[in-house]
Amino acid sequence: MHNKLYVALVLVLSLASCNNALVFSDYKALENGTWNIDNPISFEFSKLDSLQSHNMFINIRNDNTFQFNNLFLITEMEHPSGNVVKDTLEYKMANPTGEWLGKGIGSVKENKLWYQEKIVFPDSGVYRVRILHAMRKNGDVDGLYALDGIIDVGLEIEKSTQ
Repeated sequence: MHNKLYVALVLVLSLASCNNALVFSDYKALENGTWNIDNPISFEFSKLDSLQSHNMFINIRNDNTFQFNNLFLITEMEHPSGNVVKDTLEYKMANPTGEWLGKGIGSVKENKLWYQEKIVFPDSGVYRVRILHAMRKNGDVDGLYALDGIIDVGLEIEKSTQ
């Protein structure tokens, strides 16, 4: 009986301490697995160590209804001072054979995508990150309004180890 209790305790403690570097993590679920262009995903965070460098990741959970090999995103990070930094990003979501990248069992895969590396947050106050998809079909000028197959969008911030 004591052995089972000991094993359970070790398992719980090891799972709880998986990522000591993680300082922020949040996910937003998308209704019916569809991300509309007029629905930016927004995150807010504050009170990060102003001397520590951090790595930021955008996490995407997709299923088999996602029809593309790549994902194009537009991000805006607003600093407490009001300064906004805008980026256009491209991420590979599948290999050339169509096999999904990322982790997961079954039809849902999670991709942890680099957003900012070794960034410092020197200002006190609230930082805001907005993420929009910028997808379009080949040959189309207009972007896609509804992007199917994206289940969740997340933002993670970790302390940089370097």
